[in-house]
Amino acid sequence: MFKSLLILLIVNFSLSLALPVMAYNSATEDLFKADTLPTEGKILPFSDDVLCQVATGTSAYLSLGASYDAHANHAGIFKTMGISVYRVKKTLDFICQTSLEDAQANRPSRLQNIAFLEKHFDSIRWMPDTRQAKQFQQQKTLLKNLPKDQILMTKYYIKKAQGSDIPTADMPYALYALPLDEKKLSLEQAAANKEQLTRYRYTKQEILGGVLEKKKLATPLVYLSREDLEDSLMQGTVRVDIRTRTGTRKAFFNVHRNNDYRYDRNLKKEDQKRYWYFKEMNGVMGYGKDANHKILIKPQVTVAGDMELLGLGKLILLSQTTNAGKKKHRLVILADTGGAFEKNAYQLDLLSGYYHGWNDYHKAWKHVPDYTEARILILKP
Repeated sequence: MFKSLLILLIVNFSLSLALPVMAYNSATEDLFKADTLPTEGKILPFSDDVLCQVATGTSAYLSLGASYDAHANHAGIFKTMGISVYRVKKTLDFICQTSLEDAQANRPSRLQNIAFLEKHFDSIRWMPDTRQAKQFQQQKTLLKNLPKDQILMTKYYIKKAQGSDIPTADMPYALYALPLDEKKLSLEQAAANKEQLTRYRYTKQEILGGVLEKKKLATPLVYLSREDLEDSLMQGTVRVDIRTRTGTRKAFFNVHRNNDYRYDRNLKKEDQKRYWYFKEMNGVMGYGKDANHKILIKPQVTVAGDMELLGLGKLILLSQTTNAGKKKHRLVILADTGGAFEKNAYQLDLLSGYYHGWNDYHKAWKHVPDYTEARILILKP
């Protein structure tokens, strides 16, 4: 089944020369092997059009090239198998082509048919890096029971919050726009002037203490409760019903740039020093080097993961066995990332939906297993 991948190694060699060389050891490479698709079970229903929307935005971002974003726009570890960014883009384009053909013919979705996927895609099975996961077992209970043949599938969500356009007793904490001294700077210009810029100067704790407001260094976008602010920083996107003097308006805010403190997987969210500055957007945005180039993402067809390891835009089949013993599959696209995915070869994070917080999220997802088989699907040449 996988001979086509080996043949393509020679064909795509010249294309791969333009991609950044990623440093992986042989142990990491051994986690990814040619495989066949499971034949039992069904694919969980999804909207082909929604999957296509994510595929289109992701393909467009890949078209910006490695010169724009070497961190994400590459083939990842799959380059060693002869897979290029060109072939990843062809995979994403095929999703939309198939979706359009099925809609025009008024027939059932072929993308939701295992036999169709097996016919048109090569499959690469991903086993978790259990040695890497052991570093965080003491703080992460789910990693203590990580199976040898399944990765951890956590879930994140679009935070739904109540907000105010002015500080109040129950909503005293601001989500801030990019500081005033950086508003007109590109990401590259800002990085070249780190020593002088407000964004790199303060920890989250100092910002919550009011330093930006006292010195008038940044414009508040909305005021939230501490719980909603922490969830917004963690989830990356928040949909807010903003209370104003004239009524209520809805708005989406997405992370823009952070204060350059690393996310520490051993700390609780309240104790993190990282603070994200936000930007108002028209929808839910996923990966992007900067807010001006981010990918529009959708719930239940988007996952976040390690961009350096996997490379942006991989189509992934997630397979889980339910409590009733039935096999179910989910088709998703890698179009987001986060601080927890630096050097992380054992986990993906599924965008689950819109929730106010843990309680309503948990109620909706408590029946879904925490571990999943993962297969990267690449369109056959």
